[in-house]
Amino acid sequence: MAGKTILKMENIRKEFPGVVALDNISLDLKEGEVHALLGENGAGKSTLIKVLAGIHQPDGGVIYIDGEKAEIKTVQDAQHYRISVIHQELCLAGNMTVTENIFLGRMEADRFGMVKDRELNQKAREIMNTFGLDEIEPTQKVRNLTTAQQQMVEIAKALSMDARIIVMDEPTSSLSNKEVKKLFDFIWLLKQKKISIIYISHRLEEIFEICDTITVIRDGEYIGSMPVKETNNEQLMSMMVGREFKNVFPEKDWNQGKEIFRVENLSSPYRLKDINFELHENEVLGFYGLVGSGRTEIMRMIFGVDPIENGKIIMEGKELSITCPKEAINAGIALCPESRKDEGLILIKDIDYNITISIMKELIRGIKLNRKKNDEIVHNYCSKLRIKTPSYKQKVRNLSGGNQQKVVLAKWLATRPKVLILDEPTRGIDVGAKQEIYQLIKELAGTGIGILLISSELPEIINLSHRVLVMREMRQVGILEKDEIMQETIIRNALGG
Repeated sequence: MAGKTILKMENIRKEFPGVVALDNISLDLKEGEVHALLGENGAGKSTLIKVLAGIHQPDGGVIYIDGEKAEIKTVQDAQHYRISVIHQELCLAGNMTVTENIFLGRMEADRFGMVKDRELNQKAREIMNTFGLDEIEPTQKVRNLTTAQQQMVEIAKALSMDARIIVMDEPTSSLSNKEVKKLFDFIWLLKQKKISIIYISHRLEEIFEICDTITVIRDGEYIGSMPVKETNNEQLMSMMVGREFKNVFPEKDWNQGKEIFRVENLSSPYRLKDINFELHENEVLGFYGLVGSGRTEIMRMIFGVDPIENGKIIMEGKELSITCPKEAINAGIALCPESRKDEGLILIKDIDYNITISIMKELIRGIKLNRKKNDEIVHNYCSKLRIKTPSYKQKVRNLSGGNQQKVVLAKWLATRPKVLILDEPTRGIDVGAKQEIYQLIKELAGTGIGILLISSELPEIINLSHRVLVMREMRQVGILEKDEIMQETIIRNALGG
């Protein structure tokens, strides 16, 4: 049961040049509470958290800690008030040990200037044991840990600074179902110790499972707060996007055309063996499996990123020899990768550059860029994919997650692919942007493109796919046809039941 209010953010306002990012936002956080902060990408969630963390200074409003006005002008001020933020992109040094990461910048040294390794390792172990993390060895290198374990190290770092308010930004975006359960057990333990959590996630099912209270913001404005038990999915989605949600997924078109692509007995030099499937025009072939089942590895081989040991890749009846991504692109294959920020975009460049980089050779005449053709292509795809931006010269790092994903799509659609691979296309984007991506997938398939769709979210696989290939432990379990695409059947195959 949540206790007294320990944090109150009242009428917080933040302006950037030409943009009001936060307009009188309020949030009350109680002791031992998990408080969900919801909103579409670009709604202002990150800006509000950066104000709380001392990264941004508000232009209006007041923050109270334990009923007293708090001046949070720096990150150090936030730490003084025992506030810690765990960002979606974990801030850990992979080549350093768990202990070194936990106490980074705060390592005790003896009178000779030598770090007290033994004492720090013992302190790290005590923190881990207190919160049931005894399977993590303090002397392990962080790079050797799973993503879930790295997440726990971030939390341990916050606890080592005696944090009583922890912000978790999309903590489950890269975790398996088993790892998510372990994180939720850990959050429950934090609640018992009266530690308060602000929880940011686009996965609404998580909100109903782990959170006590919800605050929704939209376009920088406060929409409302309520206990989790007094709301439902439809109400939250309507509050987040400002319109009623009925049909999130578009209706399937079952008019698949001729076979355009085939894989026969595809195997990698590692564990992946004997993958077989065909893809038709206008078809979405879904790929489902648990983390580590081999879905992404298949796509990396098809796209020429990873080597092929055995098997054939056939496009429109012609066998392809693909040893690098350039050969895959020339053959009409495009890959929108799982990590758009690391592998799909050049964040410091603008929208224009990111969309046309894949076809730059076509746009160069001699030594000059054909600016007219370039601008036509950028305008065409920005309009077609409904990319929201004040200018095509906007750097993509400043776009919301949904718009970044659309830029990745635009880049590869500009190559006019016959086969489009979408690896977790809605990871880390809000429900409104997801609905737009779902509609785009249907529209793209309707143009004759064959789509290979990887998703860890069963509703996406079930509602978007015409057939589903299920993977388990680097092996193809089977392909489910139209009448077999049901949650129970997919899970049973993925788990080996």
